[in-house]
Amino acid sequence: MPGPALSTDALVLQARPPAESFQTLTVFSAEHGALTVLQRVPKKFPPTRVVLALFDEASLTLETPRSGDGPWFLKEARLIARPEGIGRDYAALRRASALAALAARNPVPAESRPAVAALLRTAFAAFASGAPPDVVWLKSLWRFARDEGHPLRQQWLPSLPAASRAEADRLLRTPLAGLADAKDSAAAESLARRLEAYLCAHTEMIVE
Repeated sequence: MPGPALSTDALVLQARPPAESFQTLTVFSAEHGALTVLQRVPKKFPPTRVVLALFDEASLTLETPRSGDGPWFLKEARLIARPEGIGRDYAALRRASALAALAARNPVPAESRPAVAALLRTAFAAFASGAPPDVVWLKSLWRFARDEGHPLRQQWLPSLPAASRAEADRLLRTPLAGLADAKDSAAAESLARRLEAYLCAHTEMIVE
């Protein structure tokens, strides 16, 4: 028998291949953080049935086993957004997957969860819109780490050579609409690698 139900809006961060009749999802909720959810995958779907996919945002109704142990079971889902454009570009898919893994693998304190949910929502929409994936990734990684309290402006930026520091400051301050040049993407890719290395060396964050 199922236990009490939980209703929440969440974004799908990971979707593992179905095993038997269930697919295992990791979703992120502004109220509850990362949750493991099992979605039943029947052989035939009713026309109104929503089958959740990677990067979807949906309103979910979840249930737990009466024992309270184990993952949540998906009872009902109402789709809010499906950023389909991500799957049409390999670079966008790779960077969006890295951001999803970042949120799934790193514990997010309760007070930071609304900001992380907003970041995921904004970034997934940007990846889907055709914005430069490396620029979106750099901005998202910076924002995630900064909001977790890591002293990026005080420690990471000063560690960069002067030219790289100026370029990082420009990329981070300029809106996405003004960063469509190929040179911006190349600079963002280089700076993202430096930021990833810094976070791996100086923090406990798990970065792909």
